[in-house]
Amino acid sequence: MECVRERLLRRERQTLSKYAFLTSATRGREHPCEPCQNRTDFQRDRDRIIHSQAFRRLAHKTQVFLAPMGDHYRTRLTHTLEVAQIARIIARALFLNEDLAEAGALGHDLGHTPFGHAGEAVLQQCYSPDFTHYKQSVRVVETLENDGKGLNLTWEVRDAIANHTGDMEASTLEGCIIKYADRIAYINHDIDDACRAGILTIEDIPKELRKTLGETHSERINTMVTAVIEASFDKPRISMTPDIKEATEELRQFMFRSVYLNPEAKREEGKAKAMLEQLFVYYVKNPERMPEQYVRGIDKEGVERCVADFISGMTDRYAIEKFKELFVPEVWRGKL
Repeated sequence: MECVRERLLRRERQTLSKYAFLTSATRGREHPCEPCQNRTDFQRDRDRIIHSQAFRRLAHKTQVFLAPMGDHYRTRLTHTLEVAQIARIIARALFLNEDLAEAGALGHDLGHTPFGHAGEAVLQQCYSPDFTHYKQSVRVVETLENDGKGLNLTWEVRDAIANHTGDMEASTLEGCIIKYADRIAYINHDIDDACRAGILTIEDIPKELRKTLGETHSERINTMVTAVIEASFDKPRISMTPDIKEATEELRQFMFRSVYLNPEAKREEGKAKAMLEQLFVYYVKNPERMPEQYVRGIDKEGVERCVADFISGMTDRYAIEKFKELFVPEVWRGKL
């Protein structure tokens, strides 16, 4: 009797676009394993990511605002879920492999540092200029997760994670979707959070951009998603219609000027950086104080590499607690 996985693979061959990446064509995993009878390989990757410790930690990692006082600000986890949803919508509309797009989107920020890009900047300074969250995300799924065994994901999902930002381009159209989904998600939810924080009002956004992209959160997302679908349908590349692409980039630059570099939004960033710098120096000098998983890799990879792994995996609140534990007298912490 044909198993569920075989039926799903057959449906892919029958229904997906000629430009879609078929799961049956995967380059496979670094460590071969018996296929799941009820899931395709990319569905299995999705589940491995969702059940990972690194994924759960995203709930307590900063998106833009450091430790905001409010329950409705985005975290790195809610950002990831929004990216995955947008990626699925686009992939489905283009008759591409939705499972591959979803798995890559769910894993794209697993290596992000505490305190958002501030933490990334610290590790670039203290550890290596080559440290980036996307390279670290690949390292998480290949080496760090699952007590050092990694998640053993397929090559295509790892490729999508590694190439979701900047000028890099994934090898599959599904991977290319993630770059657009990521930008659509963060531009729009960061506007929402900035308005909630009182840093921005919708009226501050240039009128022409609002006219082109939409006045509301949902209108702007729909406009951008539609522009990707229209420009990419039945084509061998993922793109966005020129007018919306230009307006989206203008809105992104507006957000850098008004929010991402805004002193009010970043007023605690210097403190967060100083805290992570001190933690890095401390653990380089006292590596035995790290969890065993990181200590045992020192002989092979060096102490600074392992300390960077430990710190990048911290949540905001864990980093703060470790700093208090190491550098703040107990009486000042209310323990005596």
